[in-house]
Amino acid sequence: MLTFDINVLFDHGDRFREGLLHTVQASVIALIGSFILGAIIAIFRIAPFKWLNWIGTVYVEVIRNIPLLIVVLFFYLGLPTLGIPLDGFVSGTLGLTVYTASFIAEAIRAGIQSVPKGQFEAARSSGLNYNQTMISIILPQAIKIVLPAIGNQFINLVKNSSVLAIVAGLDLMYYSDLINSDTFLPITVYAITALLYLVLTVPLSFLVLYMERRLSKTS
Repeated sequence: MLTFDINVLFDHGDRFREGLLHTVQASVIALIGSFILGAIIAIFRIAPFKWLNWIGTVYVEVIRNIPLLIVVLFFYLGLPTLGIPLDGFVSGTLGLTVYTASFIAEAIRAGIQSVPKGQFEAARSSGLNYNQTMISIILPQAIKIVLPAIGNQFINLVKNSSVLAIVAGLDLMYYSDLINSDTFLPITVYAITALLYLVLTVPLSFLVLYMERRLSKTS
């Protein structure tokens, strides 16, 4: 018989709260890091230098086509063999950052390529160098174009943060597993966990929808 015991939320509220806090922290750090790294990789992919193109292409094609868990385990189990020990939270956050950046890079690259070439040529003719043109002229327009797509990637990032549980990253899923092992009430525990993830992702979804509507009015 399926049972739902709301008392689990109150009896283990401190662990749910701590797990939720760590999930938010990892998501925010990975969000900022993946955006910066993704923008750099996107510029690499369209830069007028073959070796930068090669680096950007290899990064995107390799990272996008392997499971997120493998990326996280590389930081958690691989780096310690090289003398760089990392705890579960740091390993999971780095894995999320590196993995999500590959998708954001492709979104930003598509945005850059959709900006009219005349914008780039006009900026260069006015005396701006390549880096100045990209940072000041092209990237702001490109990011505006693909902002909804980037927002969806950030929503996926929050959901993917559950991978931290595999490496004892002290996230929401990690504490949920501990609570379930103590209570033996999986329906209750994971239903509460799902609701807490919804608390994080639903507002983001509405924010993305709002941005799409705003951008459609200004375009």
